[in-house]
Amino acid sequence: METLLSAALMALASSGTAPAQTIAPGALKADLRFALDTIEHQHPDLAHSVTKAALEREADRVRAQLNHPMDQAEAWTKLAQLNPVLADGHLFIGLPDWRGKGAEAVRQGTGFFPFEVAIDAKDHPVIVSMLGGGSTPLAGHRILRIDGHDARDVARSLLVRTHGDTPAFRRALLAQRWWLFHAKLYGTPVDYDLVLSGSRKRLTVGAEHTLPAILQRDASFDRLFACRIATDKSARLTVASFVWEDKARYLEFTHDCFARIKAASVDRLVIDVSANGGGNDDMWKDGILRYVATRPYKQGSTYLKREGSGAVIAGAIETATLPVADEPLRFTGKLTVEIGPLTYSSAVLFANVVRDYRFGVLAGVGGAARTQQSGGVRSVTLPNTGLILSYPRFVLDPPAGSAAPKLLQPMTVN
Repeated sequence: METLLSAALMALASSGTAPAQTIAPGALKADLRFALDTIEHQHPDLAHSVTKAALEREADRVRAQLNHPMDQAEAWTKLAQLNPVLADGHLFIGLPDWRGKGAEAVRQGTGFFPFEVAIDAKDHPVIVSMLGGGSTPLAGHRILRIDGHDARDVARSLLVRTHGDTPAFRRALLAQRWWLFHAKLYGTPVDYDLVLSGSRKRLTVGAEHTLPAILQRDASFDRLFACRIATDKSARLTVASFVWEDKARYLEFTHDCFARIKAASVDRLVIDVSANGGGNDDMWKDGILRYVATRPYKQGSTYLKREGSGAVIAGAIETATLPVADEPLRFTGKLTVEIGPLTYSSAVLFANVVRDYRFGVLAGVGGAARTQQSGGVRSVTLPNTGLILSYPRFVLDPPAGSAAPKLLQPMTVN
């Protein structure tokens, strides 16, 4: 895999683009040291996701690779190898403003890998759609080779730089950002030579100049949030994020949805958070549980928190959130919360509350995120590379504590 990556970086360096500013080896190593020191002094409980020995071993391996001047993109390919070892979706070395820069690159005429993909359990990229979500007759085909390389080797070279709790989480996250990570490691050629399952013939596909699906979704209220009422007295509320700048608009949307549910006498409601990466707890407290909770609840139980002074304190959530008395739109039917590999952060806390207080049942795909979640995320810019280190300030146990499953899972209904 290192040979594959080295070849890709050499090709990128000789692609004729203007040379990027380079960072000297000493400065690269200083950023690595800065990141490790920040994690050690700011994380409340590193053992939540990794042992100190395992992190030090990987840091030594990465340090040995910081032996020549690099631009920011190559520096990320080295330093990001810490991410899967850190094994926490809130603890990683990332690219600065990747959403904004990705959108700007498209506006400036840059083309990216032409397909949205999924990553299967054997690390094959599988075509889902054209980049941006357009239909293609190639959907469902596994990609076997990319520009002469085994596509699994390409996928694995990206996975070893992807952050997240588990391999399942990292595959799902990489699928959303394949266009970005592939560009950082392998460049942005005009065409891609592919071999797909079902045919051994080489297929040449031009780069796509369309905004990737994740960037389209995150910028659109209607792509993130939806309420559908069916004629059989069932309903589906999709909440793909607990982040939206105009909270009043979101609360108006959920109020309207539960009003429609009440008017239609809905008795079965699915709340889909399968692609919800989290956000702010008040979005689900005020926008969903207001209409669902039937008794007081807490978003967690015990916690460890790093204070501004540097001290780590252990505590427990003492104050419960009370249900709204006499809420006229309270839903009293069967509630199912649909989870997925990308359900994370505040969305996991929401699912924990629904499960532990028996407000409903969890369904869907689990095994990707811990029920014990880190949070209070801070970010700092590494001084020489400009890369971003994100890290949490607390670790929170679910309401049921040790009785909860370690990983978020669908519930078995008797």
